[in-house]
Amino acid sequence: MSDTAIEAAGLGRRFRRTWALRDCSFRLPAGRICALVGPNGAGKSTLLTLAAGLLRPTEGGLRILGTDPASARERIAYVGQDKPLFPQLTVAETLRTGRELNPGHWDDAVAEEIVHAGGLDPAARVRTLSGGQRTRVALALALGKRPELLLLDEPMADLDPLGRHQLMGKLMADAADHGTTVVMSSHILSELENTCDYVLLVAHGRIRLAGDTDDLLAAHTLLTGPATADLTPHTVIESRTTGRQLTALIRRTEPGADVPSGWDAVEPTLEELLLAHLRSPDAPALLTPSADPSAGPTAGPTAEGAAV
Repeated sequence: MSDTAIEAAGLGRRFRRTWALRDCSFRLPAGRICALVGPNGAGKSTLLTLAAGLLRPTEGGLRILGTDPASARERIAYVGQDKPLFPQLTVAETLRTGRELNPGHWDDAVAEEIVHAGGLDPAARVRTLSGGQRTRVALALALGKRPELLLLDEPMADLDPLGRHQLMGKLMADAADHGTTVVMSSHILSELENTCDYVLLVAHGRIRLAGDTDDLLAAHTLLTGPATADLTPHTVIESRTTGRQLTALIRRTEPGADVPSGWDAVEPTLEELLLAHLRSPDAPALLTPSADPSAGPTAGPTAEGAAV
């Protein structure tokens, strides 16, 4: 198995005159649970579709599990937003099709467990299922394939909170047991805090944040203090003033630089970090060493001016 799940170099994809992605360079190590975050239209679905080998890049390169996406297709499972299934097949027939299309590495037990946990009738036809039930069938097919790389585009959007919690727990446990790399696009930021150890944030078709969750959080500080304070030399990602009090998320431009006296300083939560960057899409990009394809073993984060 490759130690790198996804590596992009100058990756871009254009649809007619519109660039969905442009100049994207990053690395995702294998075995990580990666949150793919960004506003609608940022390029998340395009990136997942490129990684699945269903689209070709307009420019740049993309390697999946150490090879090109087409060659890695048997080692990848992809669940798109529309979750295409054959409507005329029953649930049982759908799982049997998955088994026949993936000889030698199909896991009946995990696929049937996901279906049975949702109370689905094996004889029910896919066209009669609700959106959440179709999601279960699609995820059963994806996990039953036993992929090395699992690509999920808003996988839980159709599920009720309990079903989403149960399936997320199953997904995380299964990935941990088998070392599966998971890339999951989601707008539910609060759910990512305890599940994902890697982040890719996309805005305007470019990578704005990438790397280990702990490293990204450690590079930022959430400050609360007087509105008149000077925050230089730090990079201010976002600031908001309420009366005489200012709340600011900063990135310490100089490692170890002190914050202004009189400020309360804490490490942000992942949700606070992501929301601040989503509200400030023009903030300088940051790639931690593990996410930067050009970084050496001792290199620091790639910040403003990076080719991302």
